[in-house]
Amino acid sequence: ERVLPSIGNEVLKAVVAQYNAEQLITQRSEVSKMVRTTLTKRAADFHIDLDDVAITDLKFGKDFTAAIESKQVAEQDAERAKFMVLKAEQEKQASIIKAEGESEAAGLVSQALEDSPALVELRRIEAAKDIAETLARSRNVTYLPCGGAGGGQNLLLNVGAGGQ
Repeated sequence: ERVLPSIGNEVLKAVVAQYNAEQLITQRSEVSKMVRTTLTKRAADFHIDLDDVAITDLKFGKDFTAAIESKQVAEQDAERAKFMVLKAEQEKQASIIKAEGESEAAGLVSQALEDSPALVELRRIEAAKDIAETLARSRNVTYLPCGGAGGGQNLLLNVGAGGQ
């Protein structure tokens, strides 16, 4: 009567010591198989034949469970912090690349201006086109171009403004 509980505790402690708490839960069938094999061998030394051994209920103490939960929370927090650092590094790298691109673009524009003033003229025409499109959509503004090569002033009239 006393042999089986004694070797049962001995084998169980020896097998459980080989696993951590997470493995005891996730690899339950492997742990059960190892307990069964080891316990069957130990029981045979005392001429006891075991038909089956099963781990049916696995519980941990409150302190142990709390420690596991706090460890998992700490691991999640560490992963979250790692993610935030990685995200910040990627944003930093993106800002550097953007600044380098803007710098290169400014250098190209500067070089183009030195080589030919045509770029300034092109930008002036594009701005004038945008202004003309905006004015064309306005109902109250009429554009009266001054004809001829005399260089006269063009006129914008605010019509239908109701006496303002």
